Amino acid sequence: MQLKLPNRMVTQAINLLSNLSLKGRSSRHRSKVIKALNEQVKEIVEQEHVLIKEHCYQDDKGNPKRTSDGKGYHVKDVEIFSKDMNELHQEEYILEGENMTEPLKTIGHVLLNSEEEWKGQEAEAYDYLCEQFEEQGLSAD
Repeated sequence: MQLKLPNRMVTQAINLLSNLSLKGRSSRHRSKVIKALNEQVKEIVEQEHVLIKEHCYQDDKGNPKRTSDGKGYHVKDVEIFSKDMNELHQEEYILEGENMTEPLKTIGHVLLNSEEEWKGQEAEAYDYLCEQFEEQGLSAD
């Protein structure tokens, strides 16, 4: 069993799973999945920093130069930077492994049987995750 997510949806998936009210085994399995997803968030952030450093002007200390308001960076070529950042966010993350099979099955069944009402980004994440689990052969009970 595996879960495929574009990097841009990893945080949405974490937020969705974090808001589920679960007990016992389901809660433990959710925690295991969230822990793995959080590791991917760290990797995404590291890669974003690499891209920022690569695409921005540097100060005297070799750090990316900030804009005067401190909210952004002085990017050399915004179009190329945006393209590279978009590629990073569209890259597919695959959560799999022998130790993730049962946790993913559990979370899949929880989501496919959920009676929760979702809206906004949670609804998008819910729909995407359910499609992923259904493609793996899981179905609602």
